Amino acid sequence: MDWAAVRERYLRDGLPIRLGGLATNLARVTSFSSHAATRDAVEGLLEESKFLIEWTAAEADVDVAAELVEIQVQLACWQLKWERIWSDPEQRMRMAEQARIWSERVLEMSGLLR
Repeated sequence: MDWAAVRERYLRDGLPIRLGGLATNLARVTSFSSHAATRDAVEGLLEESKFLIEWTAAEADVDVAAELVEIQVQLACWQLKWERIWSDPEQRMRMAEQARIWSERVLEMSGLLR
């Protein structure tokens, strides 16, 4: 993946749209986690979401940035335990549920629902 090109394109959008994009990625983690065959796609979404947070948090207010960094840390922890999480359906569903909660929260923070 050409992360520089992705970053350049992502940063063209305003903060609300960027947060909406992150929320979408997290919703995809939730959706794709119910199918064992989508392992690589979910792993890619985790990596991309970490970058989206990095590129967004710097421009967000302190409270939003703090929440985003907490999500980023958990995404990194999931990556470290990836084999165990993905191979255990219960852990995978817990991950999916947490991603759903975060997706809803990030979408709320974006202000796009107003």
